[in-house]
Amino acid sequence: MADEGFEVPRLAQLYDPLDPDRGDLDVYVAIVDELGARSVLDVGCGTGTFALMLAARGLDVTGVDPAEASLDVARGKPGADAVRWVHGDATTVGAVGADVATMTGNVAQVFVTDEEWAATLDALRGALAPGGHLVVETRVPEREAWREWTRAATHAVTDVDGVGQVETWTEVTEVRGELVTFRATWVFASDGAVLTSHSTLRFRDRRTVEQSLERAGFEVVDVRDAPDRPGRELVFVARQT
Repeated sequence: MADEGFEVPRLAQLYDPLDPDRGDLDVYVAIVDELGARSVLDVGCGTGTFALMLAARGLDVTGVDPAEASLDVARGKPGADAVRWVHGDATTVGAVGADVATMTGNVAQVFVTDEEWAATLDALRGALAPGGHLVVETRVPEREAWREWTRAATHAVTDVDGVGQVETWTEVTEVRGELVTFRATWVFASDGAVLTSHSTLRFRDRRTVEQSLERAGFEVVDVRDAPDRPGRELVFVARQT
């Protein structure tokens, strides 16, 4: 089940207007090019921005996401017919034979149990072509990014075309070991509606991620600083063995 922020149609339609700068995805386009991929599986594709960037470059792209509302937004974008959209997760997508599978943003961290994470990695190994690559982004837990997820630090008021003024903020509600739970809030000036979404992310350290990839049948070939957030996020590049 996807979080409300991605599954509720009124909120899914705000995802792109409230976060319009996706320059962070250029890094992953470059990695896909570097690996010589012609087909990509975008896991947790959301509203489809990355999948559509790749499809526009002539790649064969499959985007999978558990949030139907987010996929509806993706399907309504220019060029959407060039992408194969799948409602589900990595365990339901099947053996698509992709050269590369990607998990950008917070996607890898939404799998909070060892069982969920292992099942996802096993499924992705099966979804890849022989020798295919998996590219995974995670936040560095030592940086404790969640300390910045306060109302004071995240509060914003944005005028959204066709929607009106929307007030937003995020605040952490619980930190328990590697698990960080937070609540996002949206207030709509047009009708006073207040909507919230609750999310939990797991902050695995580098060694834990590497070991889990190796257990799933991947060889970690590179671990990089995310160029747009050096010291704050890591990008793992692993090859199917």
